[in-house]
Amino acid sequence: MDASCLFCRIVSGEVAATLVYEDKNAVAFLDHRPLFPGHTLLVPRAHVETLIDLPSKMVGPFFETAQTLARAVELAMKAEGTFVAMNNRVSQSVPHLHVHIVPRRRQDGLKGFFWPRTKYKDDEEMKVVQQKIAAALKELSL
Repeated sequence: MDASCLFCRIVSGEVAATLVYEDKNAVAFLDHRPLFPGHTLLVPRAHVETLIDLPSKMVGPFFETAQTLARAVELAMKAEGTFVAMNNRVSQSVPHLHVHIVPRRRQDGLKGFFWPRTKYKDDEEMKVVQQKIAAALKELSL
């Protein structure tokens, strides 16, 4: 853990976040400035800055979780698909590996990499989205 890292502080529970998933290797939470409601960030529990730094034995489990979350976000948000991406150093706002899982719809307004950020209307809206994704994850694990 890196005490100066925001995502490490979220993983440890020191900083509050709206969690949608956690296991022994990773934590997923709603982005507080989402592209669209349901925009989720998946981070490894261990502090690693980039994909290159992720131990090879963790790559499979980490991306299996990303794959499941992509299905869950799509299902929960009734999206037509998802955008799954990560930055490594350049444009990486927090220097801790994180995967963006963003629900997408045709003609949703995203063009290239100039994305307008939004905010949840209130904590209740964020909580509803959290519950939808958690329910979808539960459904997918059946």
